[in-house]
Amino acid sequence: MTALPENPDAPASDGLVDAELDEAIVRVERELGRLFARIRVSWREAAATVHPDLQPLGYQVLVSILGGEATTAGAIVERLQTDKSAVSRQVRQLTELGLVESVRDPDDRRAKRMVATDLAKERVAIARAAYHGRIGERLRAWTAADLDHFADLLDELGR
Repeated sequence: MTALPENPDAPASDGLVDAELDEAIVRVERELGRLFARIRVSWREAAATVHPDLQPLGYQVLVSILGGEATTAGAIVERLQTDKSAVSRQVRQLTELGLVESVRDPDDRRAKRMVATDLAKERVAIARAAYHGRIGERLRAWTAADLDHFADLLDELGR
């Protein structure tokens, strides 16, 4: 890591603070990378639990639909930050597997939205139970205030 040039007018301790901050940022990046790798493995396992042919992205699409966060293709693309063709393929597969249905939007009869089937709800509940058992054990060691603070920090980082 290349150090930034020092400001000759700055107090000597600023360089130490900057170095400590840089080190802390590198550690956060490293730990986020490890966490993301574990999450990807968990998504792959959860997808296989829902259906052996389901891809991790398909699982994420299904969870977005199931949670009501995204029930249209456009909303899913926005939420998952992926391309429309990938979402279309996943929605088609989810429909073929009987996990998602397309229904008319009650607010706009011309539009359609996707809803998870009862089968999807059952299978996602099973997949989530395994995942929540693993991560839940670790998170239960934290206080509710710590968890809220962590969630706020993640939200801020994701903006």
